[in-house]
Amino acid sequence: MDFSSLSRAQITLLGSASCVMLSMHFTVQLLSQHLFYWKNPKEQKAIVIIILMAPLYAIVSFVGLLDIRGSKAFFMFLESIKECYEALVIAKFMALMYSYLNISISKNIVPDGIKGREIHHSFPMTLFQPHTVRLDHHNLKLLKHWTWQFVIIRPICSILMITFQLLGIYPSWLSWTFTIILNVSVSLALYALVVFYHVFAKELAPHKPLAKFMCIKGIVFFCFWQGIVLEILAAIGIIRSHHFWLDVEHIEEAIQNVLVCLEMVVFSVIQQYAYHVSPYSGDVEAKMKLNKKNE
Repeated sequence: MDFSSLSRAQITLLGSASCVMLSMHFTVQLLSQHLFYWKNPKEQKAIVIIILMAPLYAIVSFVGLLDIRGSKAFFMFLESIKECYEALVIAKFMALMYSYLNISISKNIVPDGIKGREIHHSFPMTLFQPHTVRLDHHNLKLLKHWTWQFVIIRPICSILMITFQLLGIYPSWLSWTFTIILNVSVSLALYALVVFYHVFAKELAPHKPLAKFMCIKGIVFFCFWQGIVLEILAAIGIIRSHHFWLDVEHIEEAIQNVLVCLEMVVFSVIQQYAYHVSPYSGDVEAKMKLNKKNE
């Protein structure tokens, strides 16, 4: 292929398509390993949903690039697909952590050996909660509710945003209102997961929870804050339109989509380590037995 004959737009599409294919390759590779060693459906179903997040984000972003001149409602619909799936992933991650701890997610029964551990809250949560509280049924349930509120708020906001856009009543102040609500909601959910990790760090250590959580947090925060930064750059005139057939909003969306396609390759590679199949393939058990024999 003669790349010199390609336009900048064609090169961008080709590069983005390559990134999508790479994300799918790494994810399918990991997915096939989990399906081959399907030993714990409860945990591995959650893992499958989580690892599909990277290629889904990449595919949806690429579709947005293909129809760069689509309507604002269409772009909003694409973003809503990603963000609603993000809410599902956060819910499944919480369920996965509960499964590792062998705690019922519906009953929130705290094991006696863990009950009474200190939970240290940070600012601004200390405005609503004591700085230090003891882990019990109520506080564990509270952490779960702080996480699950985003799972409910995200789809509701998406439906309202698309509806207002289609009705033609979507002023900038309303857009920023939704942005603030979603920012507070996702920040609270991720904060609850961080607190949950610190409380159960010892019990969760063998499952590499921090690496698993950083994959999700990284995707969520990269995409969200990139969008905010691009909106600010467009508002102050750094991002400009040099095409009569493309406005600033479409260029902003295109840049976001290209960046997401690139980043999802990185996250799909990181997931190979964070959600490795070894706990279910018997490799970990074999190594532990070998170490005991050597001792």
